[in-house]
Amino acid sequence: MKVAAAQMDIAWHDRRANYVKIRSMAEKAKGSGADLIVFPEMAATGFSMDTSVTAEPMDGPTPSLFRELARELTMAIVGGFVLQRQGGGRPQNVSLAVDASGADLALYSKIHPIGLLLEDQYYDAGDRTTSFRLGEMEAASLICYDLRFPEVFRPLADPCGLILVIASWPAVRQRHWDLLMPARAVENQLYVVGVNRVGAGGGHLFTGGSVMVDPAGEVISRAGNTETLLFGEISPQRVGQVRSDMPFLKDRRTHYRHHRGS
Repeated sequence: MKVAAAQMDIAWHDRRANYVKIRSMAEKAKGSGADLIVFPEMAATGFSMDTSVTAEPMDGPTPSLFRELARELTMAIVGGFVLQRQGGGRPQNVSLAVDASGADLALYSKIHPIGLLLEDQYYDAGDRTTSFRLGEMEAASLICYDLRFPEVFRPLADPCGLILVIASWPAVRQRHWDLLMPARAVENQLYVVGVNRVGAGGGHLFTGGSVMVDPAGEVISRAGNTETLLFGEISPQRVGQVRSDMPFLKDRRTHYRHHRGS
């Protein structure tokens, strides 16, 4: 399966400009033979705490565009937007996966809103991970700050061979992104594809570094700090090979106690 990561320079609060870019990048990815394209966190607006700008329903313009492009291009799409929930509650920062026919595969709500950037004051946290089928591979999507929490990745290791991380990861902590992406791949023996944005917005600078890492921690492809489409091939057979050659996951112990010594 050929994956395209859309490392966008997201125009701040400018849906129209971002939709034009999303469409253009999706068309270019399809032209290069991609089976899946992945867009960053809050791809239509930038990582904003202004929910009057960001929030939209499940039939809103951003998820509708993802479905429309998937149908037109017969290509799976994963991307981020902000969901206005029916029945009350604050909006949620979500990732939507759509198959090549335009049908929804999975909706994931970010489990870890980042307190340092006040996200937890404007958005409600999710409470579950969700996997979905992409070709011959089970996959899941997580969002940005989730990358810092290995415990949210670990339950996905058994069902999944691919985890997508869509992000607006600030340049000031770029080194952490660069370290944690391969770590999550190695410890869970699966592909990790991280799609970060570039440019500036909301008082933050973003320097990309989108990356595709294989189950042994080998970098398949890595982007720099400019807007680009990043491509890489992933294979379920590679996941099986790594797990067979290095059968570490079977040695996990999940039930143990902690004792503080005197």
